[in-house]
Amino acid sequence: MKNIYLILIGSFLILSCGGNKEKTVDEIIATNNLEQIRAKRAEVVAKQQELNTAIKNIDMKIAELDTTKKLPLITTVKTAHIEFVHFLELQGSVSTKNMLTLRPEFSGVLTNVYVKEGQKVSKGQILAKIDDGGMSQQLAQLQIQANLAKTTFERQQRLWEQKIGSEIQYLQAKSSYEAQTKAVNQLKSQLAKTIVRAPFSGTIDDVITEQGSVVAAGQSQLMLIVNLDDMYIETDVPESYISHITKDKKVSVEFPVLGKTIETKVRQAGNFINPANRTFKVEVAVPNKEKTIKPNLTAKLKINDYTNPAAILLPQSIISENAEGQQYVYIITNKAKNNEATAKKVIIETGKTQGDVIEVLKGLNNGDEVINEGARNVKDGQSVKIITL
Repeated sequence: MKNIYLILIGSFLILSCGGNKEKTVDEIIATNNLEQIRAKRAEVVAKQQELNTAIKNIDMKIAELDTTKKLPLITTVKTAHIEFVHFLELQGSVSTKNMLTLRPEFSGVLTNVYVKEGQKVSKGQILAKIDDGGMSQQLAQLQIQANLAKTTFERQQRLWEQKIGSEIQYLQAKSSYEAQTKAVNQLKSQLAKTIVRAPFSGTIDDVITEQGSVVAAGQSQLMLIVNLDDMYIETDVPESYISHITKDKKVSVEFPVLGKTIETKVRQAGNFINPANRTFKVEVAVPNKEKTIKPNLTAKLKINDYTNPAAILLPQSIISENAEGQQYVYIITNKAKNNEATAKKVIIETGKTQGDVIEVLKGLNNGDEVINEGARNVKDGQSVKIITL
């Protein structure tokens, strides 16, 4: 084809020169004769039109005879119904309801600390003791008086039952016994506050106050006790998800620091919308059999908020958008045995995204072949060549 163009151009130059008899374009221009110059221009334009017509006819014949057409090369993706599980991604930190800093209920000297850091303890176990300031001796004296009051009351009661003695003596003995009993119980209650016990089973994470220190009731921090069995993650969820994220929804929890991911469920979804940030609380249980997950550990949560068992998914990269804001893709039609086909533009509606894929709600059917690679270089109705990778 290149040789044909050269021959045509050569012919045009020969005609333009006209041999020795016809003046060249430069010679005509040199005459400064307006009529001759205009006549020469009209002649050149006419010859140019003849040449363009000849080139067009040659191109048409080449296209007719050429068996190796230069069609756009594309690849396709066949649509299929698959399960689409969408996750809402959030962040949170690990907490436990069984983590407590123990404070004394009694002021005095911390005379004994019976545990060490890292030691496992059981609920009710004695952890420390505070000097009672002589209350134990007072209790012993009160107990003696209470025992005497009890004996007196029991004797007076027997006499009263036998109609011996006055009623006032019986009532005085009874009142004295009850008063002594209450005094003993009250002092025992106060004395019990000098003993620090474990409120639940767990591990002593930190002994804050050393033995021999003076502690104040309700103020001094004695030790930190932690139980790693009942762990959970609490996070805030936007109110728009309140109907989608409910109890027992699947949750994938990733701990970046540990390089660990666990599967769990939502164990509680809040019913109160915080007016300040329009969110509600969600609590996710964290199984911790290996005891590797610690309180305040950062976690990434993926909560299943939407599932479509028969969705059509496409890579987001092949979806385009027109000036009206409509999304579209190209599918192939009229596919021939030689893998030649016709590109067809299809307007689609999309739903949720997850990673690099997006859900197609309308516009495509199961089994459609969507143009993947080369989608940006085709037009509606254009012939294309499908290649297999």
